[in-house]
Amino acid sequence: MAMPNDQMNAMPVITQIEDFDQRTGSVIERLIFNNRQLLVWLCLVVTAVCAILSSKLEMNASFEKMMPQSQPIVQNYLRNAPSLRGLGNSVRIVVENKRGDIYDPRYLSQLREINDAVYLLPGVDRSFVKSLWMPVVRWTEITEQGYKGGAVMPDGYDGSVRSLDALRLNILRAGIVGSLVSNDQKSSMIFVPLLSKDPETGREFDYRVFRDRLEKIREKYGSADIQIHIIGFAELVGDLIHGLIQILAYFAIAAAIATLIIYFYTRCVRSTITVVGCSLIAVIWQLGLMEVFGFVIDPYSVLIPFLIFAIGVSHGAQKMNGIMQDIGRGTHRYIAARYTFRRLFFAGLTALLADAVGFAVLTSVDIPVIRLLAIEASIGVAILIFTNLILLPVVLSYTGVGRNAAERALRSSAGKHPLIRWLARFTRRRWATATLIVAAVLTGGGFVVAQHLKIGDLDPGAPELRPDSQYNRDNAYITGHYGLSSDQLAVIVTTPANGLLTFETLLEMDRLEEILRDLPGVQTTVSTASLARSYTAAGFEGSPKWITINRDPFVSNDAVNYVFASNPEMLNDERSVAPVIAFLADHKAETLARVLKAAEEFAAEHNTDDRKFLLAAGNSGIEAASNIAVASANHAMLIYVYLAVTLLCYVTFRSWRAVLVAMVPLVVTSVLAEALMVMLGIGVKVATLPVVALGVGIGVDYSLYLLTVYLAQQRRGLSVTDAYCEALACTGKVVALIGITLAAAVITWFWSPIKFQADMGVLLAFMFLWNMLGALILVPALAHFLLQPSLRDSGSAVEGSRVEQQCT
Repeated sequence: MAMPNDQMNAMPVITQIEDFDQRTGSVIERLIFNNRQLLVWLCLVVTAVCAILSSKLEMNASFEKMMPQSQPIVQNYLRNAPSLRGLGNSVRIVVENKRGDIYDPRYLSQLREINDAVYLLPGVDRSFVKSLWMPVVRWTEITEQGYKGGAVMPDGYDGSVRSLDALRLNILRAGIVGSLVSNDQKSSMIFVPLLSKDPETGREFDYRVFRDRLEKIREKYGSADIQIHIIGFAELVGDLIHGLIQILAYFAIAAAIATLIIYFYTRCVRSTITVVGCSLIAVIWQLGLMEVFGFVIDPYSVLIPFLIFAIGVSHGAQKMNGIMQDIGRGTHRYIAARYTFRRLFFAGLTALLADAVGFAVLTSVDIPVIRLLAIEASIGVAILIFTNLILLPVVLSYTGVGRNAAERALRSSAGKHPLIRWLARFTRRRWATATLIVAAVLTGGGFVVAQHLKIGDLDPGAPELRPDSQYNRDNAYITGHYGLSSDQLAVIVTTPANGLLTFETLLEMDRLEEILRDLPGVQTTVSTASLARSYTAAGFEGSPKWITINRDPFVSNDAVNYVFASNPEMLNDERSVAPVIAFLADHKAETLARVLKAAEEFAAEHNTDDRKFLLAAGNSGIEAASNIAVASANHAMLIYVYLAVTLLCYVTFRSWRAVLVAMVPLVVTSVLAEALMVMLGIGVKVATLPVVALGVGIGVDYSLYLLTVYLAQQRRGLSVTDAYCEALACTGKVVALIGITLAAAVITWFWSPIKFQADMGVLLAFMFLWNMLGALILVPALAHFLLQPSLRDSGSAVEGSRVEQQCT
């Protein structure tokens, strides 16, 4: 796809449009420019329609779409989810008494109002809500007359001292200190499981609306006496979605920075507005099509509109630069637009295809939210092929550029520009050798550091948010005051109906608990088996000798039935599905992997035809499945990206040497980016997995534009230095401009309230800069050794010597 020599160089200066032969150029060029008015009107109509549609685009997220759907762990959970209602999507609301303990009539009255308000929220699975005010939370004891029990909240509670004393006793009997009541008994918890769909509308659960309703409850009941703490997936995603509104401000800042830098380079208002405007049109089209296809903006795909804008600005600046130079030579703006279209269309098309490959490879990741991100981004790239490779030159053929800006661009590309003279040094042997040695040392060091790259979360709480965010402060309070953490990994036990009542099954569950409790990072465990132990002892006057799994089916059945009565989330009605829950100290990948390994080994040894121990449920179980999917996809995804980009480069250049020159800088950047993640404490997870792959697809754009012109000039017989100077004059300065522009734009994300967006901003800024430096410094150094011309005629040598004198 490289430009033929006659198209790259034999383009005469034509000042009058009447002197231009409209029949020249490719079929695509003639079709576009000979119908440019119709094209512009069509784009205006599509933009208006997409703008209207994009205003209806929703912001939301999905608990299920965060799961790797084909993972056996997730499939096991989804098959048994109706029987594991307490281990799915849920929130925990802790109500703290700032001026005393929970045995305060005013506190309990407030707790009741909060409990009722939460209970009535749409989307709450009311059958499994647990708090001091819910009758499902019960106590049991054995007396001379037999079992005795009831709701923890005393019947006829009236706030009297007697009622409060009864409540205190019932809490101790129920054994809920550390779970529903804090260790210091100054707060209590409302456990709120959620449905996957809104029962009123039948639509996907709207986390933003639910979070807003919770925040209204917090605002209404929070005071100097009462403080409310809320954690859970719904609250987290709601916070992230609200952060998206602030992200829009950062998008505006990034667009403003890009606009100012491009204007500073061109000093031309009309061309700057045209480049930025066409890139914004691409974003509007993308958002409009997302609404048409039923997509939503979620916290993980919010970066896609900016990436589309960034890619559009990158390609648009190249087109603008070419047109400015032609107009500076005296060519009519319409003809200059066609010349630039001829020179750069195929290079731009190949670069955008490389971008599309970088996005499309993400569909190999078995997590729906990443696959949707890849589809949305691929739509955006397809739009850019139209808006920036076709619409932009057409618009510039009408508007042109300012005469002063065009003359300035021509002067700066004359080979005497200081930047060109300095960069030309890297084509000489001494500089090229030193550059490659430095690059090799940096890559080697980066590779060593990158070996310590971790999978999954590395920080406590919600790493997606800042450590000082309201959510993480709430999480720190709950973790510090409750004995059971919110990080739960459950092994699912399945049997035929009533199989959980058998001695053998209860004994196996009890053995698994013992193994899990001994693991580092596991606080404690609970299951029907361990609870049945306690109820069995209660049936025999509380004797410690009876804290056991009884072989007598009448005794064990009686104990399991009491477990179901007091803890219905611990087994289903058919007594065929039950979880063994491990409460974890953290959700780091090492902790999750350790628990999974122990459970898998136990299952391999103890599974039978009728009794299965399946992984896994609980929020940490789902996260463990995600870590497995991310770990398997991480390097495989990069390999796919590199193979696809390599193939595209070879189709473009038809030279393995040129492909190597284009790919080496990308490899260096990828290695250094992973090393940077280690140094910044960023793990590879759903939020960060796409970044490195995207950096490869976008980064190759720089090399493609530079090498396309370089190879065309070298075919004329120019030396490496001469050809590189010509490439710099044509496209190289814009490569530097765009690298700096995009890095400056995304680094503003560092101040985002959403931490993973700040992480992505730092990584993207780093990759934009290093890919730019690789194109400007590593490419000429590699070209010195790999792209030396094998044959020159005397005329080419004389011409090359003249250009070399200008560059040096």
